Amino acid sequence: MRYRVSRRAALGLLGAGAPLLLPVPGAAPRAQALDKVSFMTNWRAQAEHGGFYQAQAAGLYRAAGLDVELRAGGPQLNPTQLLIGGRVDMAMSNGMEALNLVRENMPFLCVAAVFQKDMQVLMAHPGTGVTGFESLRGRTLLIASQARVTWWPFVRQKYGLRDEQVRPYTFNMQPFLADRMLIQEGYLGSEPFTLRQMGVDPVTLLIHDAGFENYGTTINVGRDTLARRREVIARFVDASMHGWDQYLKGPAGGFDTAAANALIRRDNPEMGEDLIAYGTRAMNEAGIVRGGDARTLGIGAMTEARWEGFHRSVAAVGVLPADLDWRRAFDLSLVNRGIGRS
Repeated sequence: MRYRVSRRAALGLLGAGAPLLLPVPGAAPRAQALDKVSFMTNWRAQAEHGGFYQAQAAGLYRAAGLDVELRAGGPQLNPTQLLIGGRVDMAMSNGMEALNLVRENMPFLCVAAVFQKDMQVLMAHPGTGVTGFESLRGRTLLIASQARVTWWPFVRQKYGLRDEQVRPYTFNMQPFLADRMLIQEGYLGSEPFTLRQMGVDPVTLLIHDAGFENYGTTINVGRDTLARRREVIARFVDASMHGWDQYLKGPAGGFDTAAANALIRRDNPEMGEDLIAYGTRAMNEAGIVRGGDARTLGIGAMTEARWEGFHRSVAAVGVLPADLDWRRAFDLSLVNRGIGRS
């Protein structure tokens, strides 16, 4: 680093403002260069990316000596492919993707997991008898192709469901609205909001609650990049987790998130303030970020026991090989630092 950051300020006072940059004794004052790093999200900007935008808007990245380029994903963009191709330094993904990269013998791994619970849900119309995953037997489910090779085999086996129940989900909610008995895949901070705007208050079943404990909103990076720039990546992870702490606490916790939300709307003009507020509330109420191990280990937490258990559960239904070297999917050295611990 080309300057010295007060350790106490950087780790203890980020929530109260920018950390102090202390001059190195004997050094002449000069402009400090920032380390450039890029990070790509997994979809268009939304509340579920809010902590990264907060770190940008509140100056947490700059205070950590970083010039961060946040690149929004989208339907025609594959963050993992761009990461593999060297187009970005880091990419947002999930635990399953990290394990798949190990299966393909690709030198990439996960260094932090913002979401302790994946936000994927199944939705049903109210008053149609859906009270849990067991009540899905015999019902028609609209599920996207990606889910059929990730969480669906797990849920199917655990609850005695059948592939014959599944129909394609094309991200069009009209079939669900037209047939009250259909079950549809969705995302906790998105489709339930849209349905409520249309007069339907859906029953939602969080896939995580079925026992499919996939990490979400992970930070994935190449092994070579981590080896060469570990200290830079560590600063990015720390600043990002502080950003998430601030963003989820919001104005009620003394943090201004208006600038972060403005950046989200700039990158995704379709993202209204009402939907941002809904997504933020959904994350807080469901313990998406602060639940699980994050309660004691801090935001971004991961543990070897959870990785092992998740691999075992998906291997049991044939989604991944049982002999996969699952330890190669992650590095715990940059997390579990108590940031934002509740």
